[in-house]
Amino acid sequence: MTTESPTQSTDDPVRVESETHLDEIVADHDVVLADFYADWCGPCKMLEPVLEDLAEETAAVIAKIDVDQHQQLAGTYGVRGVPTLALFADGEQVEQHTGALSADRLRGLVEGYTAE
Repeated sequence: MTTESPTQSTDDPVRVESETHLDEIVADHDVVLADFYADWCGPCKMLEPVLEDLAEETAAVIAKIDVDQHQQLAGTYGVRGVPTLALFADGEQVEQHTGALSADRLRGLVEGYTAE
């Protein structure tokens, strides 16, 4: 199991490489917003700058999961459409939303679980 490194930036979205990697990210951070996306998805592309801003502005870690590369992981979380956003707090999944959400709605969602 990896531990959080002081040099690891959470100001940028983290590309998830495997289910184990996602589990480690969720275990190592209080609030994680997992973005299940696809490169060919228009709404996913529109959501990308919003998620980058959230990564910079909030204490949440943004985890990016390419559903084409990680189909089994997407299936594990019941992803049936992209984008799907799964929010984890204190190691547990607390919310899941399919479709692009507004920046304000996402910020409110994340800040509802972060204690800054």
